[in-house]
Amino acid sequence: MTRRYFGTDGIRGRVGKAPITADFVLKLGWATGKVFSETARGRKLILVGKDTRVSGYMFESALQAGLIAAGVDVGLLGPMPTPAIAYLTRTFRAQAGIVISASHNPFDDNGIKFFGSDGFKLDDALESRIEEFLDQPMETGLSEQLGRAHRVEDAAGRYIEFCKSTVPGGFTLNGLKLVVDCANGATYHVAPDVFTELGATVIPLSIEPNGLNINRDCGSTHTRALIQAVTHHQADLGIAFDGDGDRVILANHAGELVDGDEILYIIARHRLAREQNCPGVVGTLMSNHGLQLAFERLAIPFERANVGDRYVIEAMRRNGWSLGGESSGHIVCSDLTSTGDGIVAALQVLQAMVDTGKPVADLSSSMTKLPQVMINVKIAGKSRLDNNGPIQAAVANAEKALAGQGRVLLRPSGTEPVIRVMVEGPEHALVSRLATEVAEVVEKVLC
Repeated sequence: MTRRYFGTDGIRGRVGKAPITADFVLKLGWATGKVFSETARGRKLILVGKDTRVSGYMFESALQAGLIAAGVDVGLLGPMPTPAIAYLTRTFRAQAGIVISASHNPFDDNGIKFFGSDGFKLDDALESRIEEFLDQPMETGLSEQLGRAHRVEDAAGRYIEFCKSTVPGGFTLNGLKLVVDCANGATYHVAPDVFTELGATVIPLSIEPNGLNINRDCGSTHTRALIQAVTHHQADLGIAFDGDGDRVILANHAGELVDGDEILYIIARHRLAREQNCPGVVGTLMSNHGLQLAFERLAIPFERANVGDRYVIEAMRRNGWSLGGESSGHIVCSDLTSTGDGIVAALQVLQAMVDTGKPVADLSSSMTKLPQVMINVKIAGKSRLDNNGPIQAAVANAEKALAGQGRVLLRPSGTEPVIRVMVEGPEHALVSRLATEVAEVVEKVLC
């Protein structure tokens, strides 16, 4: 289904450039309010939360005005992690939740993404319906038909208690030292408290957002500070979130990074040992082949979905499985919550550490990743990769060099103006050379 504004994770772009402008977001709020008013019975309530970008103030006000004009009440959550907004949407029985965030992108990007009343991302039909209203003239209701806005009290406290509830009663992190990097983003005021209240000694990093420093040299996409802090403080584990808290990357006690593939493996293996059952796991096209091989040894079914948490969740729901995720650290435990949640995923790994008495390095040691190199090629706009002779020839040459022992994958990012070139194979030098060669052709042809 063709959509003009919605991508794989809502609507995202550079602030001040269409569609990420105040006037568009005003109308987007109105259109969203009109769509959810069509099926609402009784009270019409939509929750709005945001990360710590300075532009969030502007877009929060614009969304609020549009929703109120459509006759919808607005619950303002303030800065909150994306998974917290999904959770609170369910618990408040709201028609929808709206997140103002560009996730792991730099501060001068922003975006809008949506959750339905069940805490899951909207389906294509609802997104297309919103786009239909965006093409209609915006009409403000009579004064007695307008919605109202209120600030939700103790939203952070509610979410902290939820996160703690995802581990067994009596579970404690006493004796563990954790470095927690909040990326100067939406987890800055909740994540350290979750781990502290469970008994850990917490060394917090990047918890002073100023609107401009979200994801800047910190968090899950820039892990140097995390690694240095883990080794300096001799911590048991480092935990790094992205700007909106739906992704997590870890660093073991030796300062070695543990990505989403390894986190999935640790959680799945622990569930298999604890419950004697793990029905299956969903990864993506980008998941390392070593993860698939490790699951084969454990007799755990594994399926690849398209990149994007919505596609992972679709495959999980289709199969009736409760675990899935992406290499980037977007981990979904659907028996605990409805979307990717960095804090919940970290707690699942910590539970495996506590239950087994083993460090993360040991828990992930039986999974061996194949060398994988990914290069992002920046492009000016949307570009088609299919039926492109030079690019197809470059891919074919790379696949021939891998001789059936690896993969080549090209895909446009759903969140950034880049083409991702991924090559995976038996030797790092070969993989790196082939990825560079393919990326150079992509850049020459499309840039």
